[in-house]
Amino acid sequence: MKNVTINQQILPALGIGTWEMGENPQTFNTEIAAIRTALDAGLRVIDTAEMYGNGQAERLVGQAIQSYERSQLFIISKVLPQNASARKMRRSLAASLKRLRTDYLDLYLYHWRGSVPLAETIATLQALQDEGKIRAWGVSNFDLEDMQELWQLPQGNNVAVNEDLYNLETRGIEYSLLPWQKQHQIPLIAYSPLGRGPILGNKMAQNPAVIKVAQKHQATVYQILLAWVIQQPQILAIPKSSSPKHWQDNLQALQIKLAPADLKILEQAYPKPEHKEPLAIY
Repeated sequence: MKNVTINQQILPALGIGTWEMGENPQTFNTEIAAIRTALDAGLRVIDTAEMYGNGQAERLVGQAIQSYERSQLFIISKVLPQNASARKMRRSLAASLKRLRTDYLDLYLYHWRGSVPLAETIATLQALQDEGKIRAWGVSNFDLEDMQELWQLPQGNNVAVNEDLYNLETRGIEYSLLPWQKQHQIPLIAYSPLGRGPILGNKMAQNPAVIKVAQKHQATVYQILLAWVIQQPQILAIPKSSSPKHWQDNLQALQIKLAPADLKILEQAYPKPEHKEPLAIY
């Protein structure tokens, strides 16, 4: 099984995304079953945020994890930019912990940059870590310049991760951001690793190159797309799935080893960036 190390914890390179989950009472039980299917198979990371469904995703996660040993889970949530001040962040964290029914987070992320000075946000995150309310902190939707600015702040180099949009057709961060993060040993959490749209990864899933590699491995196109994201070291992919069956399929991606010939086929269809691109954000 492929692994990543975050805050000195070795974790499976596949985590459970929860964007747009918990919002529909009719699918609530199925979504809980999906999360539990992934956890029962050995996954440990659950990624959520106060923004997702105005807290409904956190409530879903809180219910889903009740029968599990908390120390075996790695729970991530995120604070909105408007709540990232010294005054408001503690209130936001307390509300997230209550919805999640836990007394600490393994990782707390600044969801994206807003008007609060970065130094204030980072100092508050660090204080929460020092107090034991969170085990580590990180950022999300940060580009290279943001990371460089962060790195210059007092204790800015305590950042545990950066979470960005990354998949086979959205490779802009490979030009300068990913190399910088590797140099500074900061793992990447890749959100929307299957793409996004009316049908997840619709264009990628229909691409002949992806289909060819999938057929070679007797795998689904989605398993190949996930395997491509996590074949690099220190990248954690967090696909969202509301279906237990989809999670059983996703888990197989951890066992797929893409050969250099496979990567070449995929790269011809989706080339590496040759220049700096604006950070892609959903």
